[in-house]
Amino acid sequence: MQNDILSKKNIIVGVTGCIAAYKSCFLVRELIGRGAEVKVVMTPSACEFIAPLTLSSLSQNEVIVNIFPASQKNGTKLSTWHIDMAQWADLMIIAPATVNTIAKISHGFADNALTTLVSALRCPSIIAPAADVDMYLNPINLENIKKLSGLGFYFVEPEEGELASGLKGKGRLADIYKIIDAAELVLSGIRKDFSNKKVLVTAGPTYEDIDPVRFIGNRSSGKMGFQIAKAAFLRGADVTLISGPSSQVSYHEINLIKVRSASEMKSAVVKEIKKNDILIMSAAVSDFKPKLMSDKKIKKEEGISEIKLIQNDDIISSINKENKIIVGFALETDNEIKNAKEKLKNKNIDMIVLNSLKNKKSGFEFDTNKITIISKSQKRKDFPLQSKFQAANDILSEILNL
Repeated sequence: MQNDILSKKNIIVGVTGCIAAYKSCFLVRELIGRGAEVKVVMTPSACEFIAPLTLSSLSQNEVIVNIFPASQKNGTKLSTWHIDMAQWADLMIIAPATVNTIAKISHGFADNALTTLVSALRCPSIIAPAADVDMYLNPINLENIKKLSGLGFYFVEPEEGELASGLKGKGRLADIYKIIDAAELVLSGIRKDFSNKKVLVTAGPTYEDIDPVRFIGNRSSGKMGFQIAKAAFLRGADVTLISGPSSQVSYHEINLIKVRSASEMKSAVVKEIKKNDILIMSAAVSDFKPKLMSDKKIKKEEGISEIKLIQNDDIISSINKENKIIVGFALETDNEIKNAKEKLKNKNIDMIVLNSLKNKKSGFEFDTNKITIISKSQKRKDFPLQSKFQAANDILSEILNL
């Protein structure tokens, strides 16, 4: 992918003794697939769940388990591998991280290869805990996490679900793609700078029904809005996502509200904006809808001579903007900057994000986007073609600069 932040980065994956250790295989594979160089360090107990050979084969690098060689009978060589690797790395990801390893790191222990390496690190670190619910929610563990968070470690919290013990609760290792997103975030120099902020995002198209079978819609996939919601969540925000019909998948922790039509989206936005500080209207809301909808399928033999259209209400104009930050989107095919500036002024919003369909691999259905951001003060900033997740973070960073 063009301008992929993970490409050519040196990443250490730390694996600890947990049933979720097998998922580290998928993490290593995805990182390498994105162009990263990966080296793996395991705790001895992790080897009880997954063989080092597996991770060595996937990473194409030696896997380190022990601080010292197995035998020195035939001699050895001077090695400060932990210092060398610590200086080599751009990022370390410990996934899964057990309660035991979190406690050791929190109190400065360096009694195995992984914790020794952590003590020498110069790069940022991501910790993705996994444990049974009572272990994870133990006050001592939560205090250790709080301490490490305060020291700059980025935590990708575990998810709720069915656990190895058969219990249900918080403790499942976070989805691998969420950890990958967090890696991209941290390597971009971003932390949880949206903590204590409530963000409302709209995404996807709206469908305006002609009859129970047919509708008027557009090509929006919802990818941009979903990436904005994910990025805001990873940056610490409390996120609500209102989405039209879309096949995109959100994080479990994001409050997802599904709608179909423009009027349904308007009702949801008007209701939810009261609870939020920021509204990012990235949805491609239909400007028009059929004046009349047939309650029965229109038969082909009957034909449709014409479909009379009427305008949908403008959602941004329908909300109370007081003490809110409102961000709009403009998708244009010509006179892009002029039209975007007019929309910014007419809607009385704080910022507008311009997409142009003239840019290759940008806009509807693509995983990449090329955006221009214009603020209320008429400050304009152009961004290169990049992933929609990276574009989402640029949008959020510009919001913080308003």
